[in-house]
Amino acid sequence: MYDDLKYWYLRDHELFTSLSLSQLKQLSIITGFKKASKGEIVYLSSSDVPRIFLLKKGNIKIVAVDEDGNENIKDIIKKDDLFGELSLDTGGQYEEYAKVLSDDVAICSFLMSDFENLLLQNPSLALSYTKLVGLKMKRLKNNYDNLLSKDARMRLYQFLKEWGENEGIKNGNSISIENYLTQSEIGQLICTSRQTTTQLLNEMELNNLLTYNRKEIIINDIRKL
Repeated sequence: MYDDLKYWYLRDHELFTSLSLSQLKQLSIITGFKKASKGEIVYLSSSDVPRIFLLKKGNIKIVAVDEDGNENIKDIIKKDDLFGELSLDTGGQYEEYAKVLSDDVAICSFLMSDFENLLLQNPSLALSYTKLVGLKMKRLKNNYDNLLSKDARMRLYQFLKEWGENEGIKNGNSISIENYLTQSEIGQLICTSRQTTTQLLNEMELNNLLTYNRKEIIINDIRKL
């Protein structure tokens, strides 16, 4: 059952469009598959067996841990995103782990050694992978640049706008978002305290810009963010 599921998950992903059906079937054989529930840690950068992961269902947060043990959310992983040892190099500056945010997730994974061999055998796949990782790094850099150039209120507005446009359900100019982040997690993503995030969200509710609760965020008019 899982072999068939892995095959269709891989075939459905843009990264593997250059592979033939027989190559996809071979790839699915060496692909790991895992389901996990909210709160589970599904990846540690310090693992003795480095892997590359492909998220097929749900949401995951990537948390970086610095030398002093401080933890900060580095990225939110969504359906079809890659995470893990993306640079094919295990000598990262910080420790990282991935923790499930949604009720459940489905993940495909590859041993880094197997994935490197796959890239060597398929130049077109290697090019697609390089472009995909490059776009991911560019997005992270843009997020960092925004943190430096905008105040906390504008960072929150932009974060909610992008979240709504990427994942929300639209109804005219209103957008409903399934809320899988705590206020503390939102604060980490926009580099501000939980207290400031709470204050800004309350301010937005008072100004009729949104309705917020633990399960759902409704942006009343996306044009106003």
